[in-house]
Formats: sequence, C-alpha cells, structure tokens
Amino acid sequence: MRKLVVQQWVTADNIAAEEDGGLGFVSVEPFSEKSDPAFKASVMGLIDSVDTLILGANTYAQTKDYWPHAEKQGEYGEKLNNLTKFVASSKLDDAPWGDFPAATVTRDPAATVQELKERDGKDIWLWGSLKLMRSLLNTGHVDEIRLLVCPVTRGKGTRVFEDRQELKPVEATLFENGLTLLRYEIRK
Repeated sequence: MRKLVVQQWVTADNIAAEEDGGLGFVSVEPFSEKSDPAFKASVMGLIDSVDTLILGANTYAQTKDYWPHAEKQGEYGEKLNNLTKFVASSKLDDAPWGDFPAATVTRDPAATVQELKERDGKDIWLWGSLKLMRSLLNTGHVDEIRLLVCPVTRGKGTRVFEDRQELKPVEATLFENGLTLLRYEIRK
C-alpha cells in the first residue's frame, strides 16, 4: 500500500509558520551552485519516491503562481510540476497549475487519500498544509513525517504539532548547509 509522506520546514523550536504565516526562516536553496550535494540528493530522492502531491487550499494559493514557472528549479521543478496534484478545499471549484495539468479539487481529503493509497503507484506527498496535515493525522492517514529543521528559532508562530503524537524515529541526517532532516513514522 502506498504511504502518505508529509514534509514540513520547521525551526529548531518546532515552528512551521512564522506569526505572519510565512516561512522566512527557510534560507536554503536546494538547486543553486552552492547547494549541498547530499541535501540535493535527499530532496531528489523524495520527489522520485512520489507520484502524487496533495496540498491544502492555502498552500496551493501560495505556490500556484510560482512553481509552474520555476524554470530555475531545474529537474526538481519539472518533476514537481508533473506530479498528479490534489487540492483539499471546500471553496475552490478548480485548481489550475500553469501550463501543466490542473490539480483535482477534493472536498473530502481523507477519503481521497484512502482511495489513492489503495491504488498502485508511488507514495503520496503532502507538502506544508498544516491544517490538512493535522486533519489527516487525526484520521490516521499519515504514515511518515519529514521535518526539515532549519538552524534558527522563532519563539512564536504556528507549531507543527498541536497534540501528542507517538513517533518512531527512522532517520536523522545533518547536512553541510546546516539543515537537519528528521524522519519519523507514525505509530498507529
């Protein structure tokens, strides 16, 4: 069965969104000339392991005008843009993605994820989308969480987890660019 893998950028004090909702603490560009080769390989490994991307409506709104035109992101951007995409929203009727195939809007993300998990294919990637992540954690649909920990703190903002979670450590990798990847499986 396919897995739902969540990826979140976080600060060392577990903040996933600053007080203004932004990600100003993320200072790493995976695909510049200065990129840490091991980090780039890790990022490419994730995108190569998935064929479907699911986003919440807010994350979709923040990314839909950038990624379809992000030629400077090279192979990563091309792969991201060509993933099958779903947007969880109770208000959107459609979700265009530039010149690439549009995302499918789902009103019931838990049912959509369950259906996707039962199909053949690679894993499913939930990118950002804290409200959606929390909802899918509560319904037991999240299988793995990847935290990209930036070496900064903010003190205030939105934390990744609101409630207790039982996590099984799978990987901890420190990259030369200062980021730490923490991978956890969700104990069910």
